[in-house]
Amino acid sequence: MRRIVAAVGVAALGVASLAVMQGSAATGPAQIRITSTQLRSAVVDVGAPGRSVGDMEVYSGALYNRRITGRSIGRTELVCTNTFSGVRSCRGSYSLPRGKLVVGGTLRYRELYQLAVLGGTGLYDNARGTLTVTRITKKPRRELVVFRLTG
Repeated sequence: MRRIVAAVGVAALGVASLAVMQGSAATGPAQIRITSTQLRSAVVDVGAPGRSVGDMEVYSGALYNRRITGRSIGRTELVCTNTFSGVRSCRGSYSLPRGKLVVGGTLRYRELYQLAVLGGTGLYDNARGTLTVTRITKKPRRELVVFRLTG
């Protein structure tokens, strides 16, 4: 009887460890360095005229890795809402050839900002880390986009 209980316990531990391993991040430590060119932007002015609480800014862009190809490798969408403190609360997605990365956080200036990587799909399933964006040119708006993925 003790052998049966021990065997069931070992089997349960094996199933539990398999579940934990499958639930962990599929993306290991990695860095993705690409550029983005803004294609469109729009402002939704919902409050007082001019920048005020609740106003939204929506951006879309094309993603490039010019070291590999001159053609676009994906798209980005970013939606930001103005808050009381003068910063914007933003959520966005970066669609890449092997999956999507979802980002979010706050920013004050679009010239240089960091957002958290909240997750992803495909190759980036359950990804975590940071996104750092630095403006390269103003017109057309081009940005250096660096993902530092930790898991």
